[in-house]
Amino acid sequence: MDIRNVAIIAHVDHGKTTLVDNLLKQAGAFRANQQVAERAMDRNDLERERGITILAKSTAVEWKGVKINIVDTPGHADFGGEVERILSMVDGAVVLVDAAEGVLPQTKFVLTKALARGIRPMVVVNKVDRQDARPDEVHTEMFDLFAALGADDDQLDFPMLFASGRQGWADATMDGPKKDLSALFDLILSHVPAPGLDASLPFAMNAAILEADNFLGRILTGRIEQGVARLNMPVKVLRQDGSVVETGRLTKLLSFRGLERVPVETAEAGDIIAIAGLENGTIPDTICDPSVTAPLPAIPVDPPTLAMTFRINDGPLGGREGKKVTSRQIRDRLFKESEGNVAIKVTDSQEADSFEVAGRGELQLGVLIEQMRREGFELTIGRPRVLTRENPETGEREEPFEECLVDVDEEYSGVVVQKLSLRKGQMQDMRPSGGGKVRLTFIIPSRGLIGYHGEFLTDTRGTGIMNRLFHGYQPWAGTIEGRRNGSLISNSDGEAVQYALFYLQERGTLFVDPGVKVYVGMILGEHSRDNDLEVNPIKEKKLTNIRAAGKDEALLLIPPRRMSLEQAISYIEDDELVEVTPSAIRLRKRFLDPHERKKHARRQESEAA
Repeated sequence: MDIRNVAIIAHVDHGKTTLVDNLLKQAGAFRANQQVAERAMDRNDLERERGITILAKSTAVEWKGVKINIVDTPGHADFGGEVERILSMVDGAVVLVDAAEGVLPQTKFVLTKALARGIRPMVVVNKVDRQDARPDEVHTEMFDLFAALGADDDQLDFPMLFASGRQGWADATMDGPKKDLSALFDLILSHVPAPGLDASLPFAMNAAILEADNFLGRILTGRIEQGVARLNMPVKVLRQDGSVVETGRLTKLLSFRGLERVPVETAEAGDIIAIAGLENGTIPDTICDPSVTAPLPAIPVDPPTLAMTFRINDGPLGGREGKKVTSRQIRDRLFKESEGNVAIKVTDSQEADSFEVAGRGELQLGVLIEQMRREGFELTIGRPRVLTRENPETGEREEPFEECLVDVDEEYSGVVVQKLSLRKGQMQDMRPSGGGKVRLTFIIPSRGLIGYHGEFLTDTRGTGIMNRLFHGYQPWAGTIEGRRNGSLISNSDGEAVQYALFYLQERGTLFVDPGVKVYVGMILGEHSRDNDLEVNPIKEKKLTNIRAAGKDEALLLIPPRRMSLEQAISYIEDDELVEVTPSAIRLRKRFLDPHERKKHARRQESEAA
C-alpha cells in the first residue's frame, strides 16, 4: 500500500489537535452518525481538563488510495522530548502557525528539529478567521525563520496554505472556496515523499512511543525501518550499545485506522505500527529479526534542565488519604515513567526515601505529580532547581538559559521589564504587536523564571501571555532574589478555627479555610513581612458566664488564596516542601520541629561563613 508519514508540529494552542479532528472527519474515519468528542486525539483526562496535548499520538486516514499516518504532537516546550522522538517516524511535517500570534518560541524549536532531520516542512497559517489575523505578515515571519535556522534551498521553497482548522477548510490563497481540507490532503500526497524503505531486508524498527494497555500489556509504537513484520514472528530487542535485552514474539500487530488500532497479519517497511508481546523493550530500543546484529541509530534527545526531589510523605497526616505511600512504590512508579518518557531522568537521592527527578520544566513534572496523586500516591516535593554543568573548555560553571517571549498591554510593559531585569533577564527586542500590545523578548536564566508566572499574571491583571524555550547554557548569572515574604507557620496540631484565622489575616494572606486539619510546621499563609512567624490557628474564644453587652461582631474572613499544584511548587523556598495527596495540596516546612529549623539555619550560616 502507498504510504505517507507526516507529523503536525506547532506552538501550544495553535490548533493542531482541532485540525486533526477535521482531517479525520473529512477522510471518512467516522460513521455519519458517530458521536465524536471535540479534540478526539486528547484522550487523557489531564489533556482534556487543561486543553493541551501532553503525549504524542498516531492516527491514520486514507485519501485517494494512499494511507496517511498522522502524528499529533504536544506544543508546550516542556513536552519537547515527545516531538524530538517522533520526528524519526515521519518523512514530512505540517508546521502550523497562528495567523494572529505568528512565530512563537516553540514554533522555532519544532522547526529547528524538523530541518535538522532533513524534513521539507509545509506551512499552514491557521486561524485566518480571527479578527486580528495578519496572514501575509506571518508568511513573511515564517520565511525569515526558515532562513535564520539555516534551511537549504529545497526547504526554503516551502509550500504554504491558509486554513481554519475549526471551520475545516484549507486553501492556497485567501480567496479560495473555503470548502474543505482537500488542498491539505493533496499537498501531503504531492510534497511528502513515500518512505522508500527496503522490505526485502530482515525486520527492524525503533520504538518511539510506549504505553500500557489493560488487556495487551506493554504496547510499543514505531515505524518499520526495514523488512516485514508478521504476527507471532520471533524477535529480539537490542539496546543502543548492541546488548540483547530480551527475545520474544509479536503476539499482536496493530495498524492505525482513524482513532482505532486494528489487528493485522503483516506490515511492511515504512508503515507505523504498534506491537505487543514484549516485557522489557522500551524507547529507543531496536525490535528486530533474530538475524539482525546491530541496532538502528536513535535520535539523541536534549538533556533535562530542571530537577525536583520526590520524597515519601513523612508528615503527621501521612498515610491517611492515599493508598500508595512507601518509598518502594514511589520508586517503581518513577522508573516506570522514565521508561516511556525519554525527557525524564530518575536517580536515587543521597537523602533517605527520596528520588531526584529531572525534566524539561515545572509543567512537565507537575503533570507527572498530578497523575501520581490521581493514582493514590502520597508524596512531598522539594523546590525545583536548575541543573548546572561545567564547561569542558573553560572550566566555568554554566546554567541553562531560556528565550522568553512576553506579549503584554503597553501599560504593563514597564513592570514586566523591571521584574525580569531583577531576575537577570537581558532584553533582546521590544516591538509593538498591534492592538495596544507590546512583544518583549528576553534571554533569562531558567531559575529566574521559577515562581515568576503567578507574579507575572498579577502584574499584568491576567492579560499577559508568556512563552519560553530552552536557549542554551551560559555562565552562572549570580544570585537571584527569591520570594520576599516569609511564611505563617502553625505551632499547633488540630483543626483551624475561624476565630483564630480572623485575627491572623491581619498578619498576611492565608492559604487555609476554617475546619482544615493543621499540624506543627505546616504553612498557613504568607507573612506580610520578610520573616517567618509561628502562629496558633486553633485558638478559640474564651467563654465566660457573663452575658456580653452587645452582639459579637461577625467574624468575616477574606477568602484564602488557592494554589494549583504548579503554583505551589514554584512558590516554595529551599527549606519548604509541597505535600501532595489524592485529596489535598499542603505547604510545609522541611523541618517541622521549630528547634530543628533553628539548628539547620545556624548550620547553614556557619557553612556560608
